[in-house]
Amino acid sequence: MKPAIKFNQEAARLEALRQYSISDTSSEQAYDDFTLLTSFICQVPIALLSFVDAERQWFKSKIGLEVAQTARNISFCENVILSERTLVVKDTLCDERFCDNPLVTSAPGIRFYAGAPLITSAGYILGSLCVIDHQPRDLSDLQKIALEALARQVVTQLELRRVSLNLANALNKIEQIAGLVPICSYCKGIRDDQGYWSTVEKFIMQHSGVEFTHSICDNCVRQHFPDVA
Repeated sequence: MKPAIKFNQEAARLEALRQYSISDTSSEQAYDDFTLLTSFICQVPIALLSFVDAERQWFKSKIGLEVAQTARNISFCENVILSERTLVVKDTLCDERFCDNPLVTSAPGIRFYAGAPLITSAGYILGSLCVIDHQPRDLSDLQKIALEALARQVVTQLELRRVSLNLANALNKIEQIAGLVPICSYCKGIRDDQGYWSTVEKFIMQHSGVEFTHSICDNCVRQHFPDVA
């Protein structure tokens, strides 16, 4: 029986995965290189870069496998998230956790599995870099070390991706705000690119995520509420 994941921890992990904006993206050479090297170093026919979301494991990159995803409840990679360390299954038919798994009893016929966790700097496990064979086997100590090293480099690539995306979004917002913004001379409303007028607060919230609270400054209190002043 698999140990349960605490709801708060899983919610935070899924939010961390979302922030990397990696799910359902197209194949990229940078990630395909990792699975290629992993397959070569571990001498296996299948290598996968797997991300586990709420319902599935999705493969950003794959060698030797055609499917793009599988259900989470039968995934081997969920066990990597639960164990929080590299998982090696030498023979699935001899392991009660996996012997009746449909990924073992039918295609792709997994007999050997090894997966290293993709651990972020904040400690969240997004998925795994894993290898699969149709025959029972094991990894040498050096192969396991290499698998874990490559998993760490995948996370480094993900961090670079996230920083790059955040920087691009920030620059885009600066360009929008720095441009000529049509503002009403009377009510100070702002016109957007579609020609609709909205408040200054709404415009800034849309372009920066800043939220507002309202109060009244001392000058306006004296002008509009002299009795209170």
